[in-house]
Amino acid sequence: MGEGPAAAVPDDRTRHEDPVARTPHGAVRGRYENGVAVFRGIPYAAPPFGPGRFRPPAPPEPWDGVRDAGAFGPTPPKPPYSEAFAKLLHDPAVPGDDCLNLNVWTPEPGPGARLPVLVWIHGGALTRGSSAMPVYDGRAFARDGVVFVSLNYRLGVEGFALFPDAPANLGLRDQLAALEWVRDSIAGFGGDPDRVTVFGESAGAISIGALLASPRALGLFRRAALQSGAPEVTERDRVRRVVRRMAARLRVPATARAFAAVDRAALLAAQAEAGRRSGPVLGGPAFGIVVDGDVVPGDPLEALTEGRGARDVDLLLGWTSEEYRLWLAPTGLLRRLDRLGPLGPLALAAARARCRCGPEVPRGYRLARPGAGAAELVGQMVTDFLLRAPLRRLADGHGARSYVYEFAWPSNVPGLGACHALELGFVFDTAHTPDAARLTGPGAPQPLADEMHTAWTRFATTGTPGWPHWDTSHPVRVFGSGGPPLARGLRDRELALWLRPGGGGPRSSPRP
Repeated sequence: MGEGPAAAVPDDRTRHEDPVARTPHGAVRGRYENGVAVFRGIPYAAPPFGPGRFRPPAPPEPWDGVRDAGAFGPTPPKPPYSEAFAKLLHDPAVPGDDCLNLNVWTPEPGPGARLPVLVWIHGGALTRGSSAMPVYDGRAFARDGVVFVSLNYRLGVEGFALFPDAPANLGLRDQLAALEWVRDSIAGFGGDPDRVTVFGESAGAISIGALLASPRALGLFRRAALQSGAPEVTERDRVRRVVRRMAARLRVPATARAFAAVDRAALLAAQAEAGRRSGPVLGGPAFGIVVDGDVVPGDPLEALTEGRGARDVDLLLGWTSEEYRLWLAPTGLLRRLDRLGPLGPLALAAARARCRCGPEVPRGYRLARPGAGAAELVGQMVTDFLLRAPLRRLADGHGARSYVYEFAWPSNVPGLGACHALELGFVFDTAHTPDAARLTGPGAPQPLADEMHTAWTRFATTGTPGWPHWDTSHPVRVFGSGGPPLARGLRDRELALWLRPGGGGPRSSPRP
């Protein structure tokens, strides 16, 4: 593509003045940290409260002078994780209404550098998470010559509820507004608006799947990386059920106008209770992206596999080898399923109902994994249904512009294995930090972080991560397995089960 790798930035560079950059709304002052310029908490849209509550994002009010951008801005309202998940997933909350903000790490602030840009959309089941999580520190990308942007967007009931008197997919509209800010502003931070890669994990990857098929996103990014999340939409009635449950608990009508008048703490408490039984294994009512005829005109997976949507976008797609362990281990469900031994009638019925498949699918998994317990069989079935089968369909439809990976290094935390979200510290080269160690445990291998971080940086810079593109031999780059780095036909036997009659279809729900 005529793009060479960007030059790395020396770590020992010193600066005597804080960096200043200009946006369409005003100038911002960041900080030099470890040789790169960092700007935090830049508003890309007005606070989504007061008149803006349950409304599409609006431009922020311009400011005079130079606005300080030295600290993370407010995070969107969200309930805390349960105690079991909080031990593994640190989710800081910053109070304040001006939560539609973003952060920039750059090696060369100011116009003229024209460096590649990476834009991060965080995960968290569309109900939790933020750009302030320490694992998402962008210094390593800026160190290696890439301008890195991370953003906040509305979550849960504020961002993904369905009301008769408000637009749908407000959180997705926030993401679009942030990408438009990148298009209009990133040159002032040293970035090239024509070389933008958007990447995300879990719900962030699901969001990117919708953006890939959205006419509103055309031209906003050139490449995309989807980590452990596939294009999908949630049934509108599932979202309505969450809203109705909240309305009953709050004793208000199920309208945006009524919800906007509710105290924020009470609203979050009702949201947490209403979504208590949602999740990838249990299913149940949940917030999610829905078809709205506007931002999401139809099912994004169907659109992309049928050749509609972003055909000229390079794709990096993948998963971890034991995604399900983060969904099951912290709550003890993994142990309870394992006590069942082989896949028995009760677990079989639950797996078939969750994955909407015939008996051929679990029978095929038992043949492919002789001796596996119920937890592994159910977990891998759900993982393939939610993630691998639809991502494979996406790669098949995108062909030579797609690259597929699997993360296989098992965590040093007992029971987690190569679980959902474990790869994040390696992609960001933050696996050595205390925050990442919640998932990795002690002694995360730095060479593995070097490999993954280099691959993502190379993809953003050149369009290829360093292994063969997807073709009929199904090449998969395997990180951290201890075996050959490239496997062809990995998981073909099990994934083929989903293409047969009775194999169900890739429809899912947001991940925890």
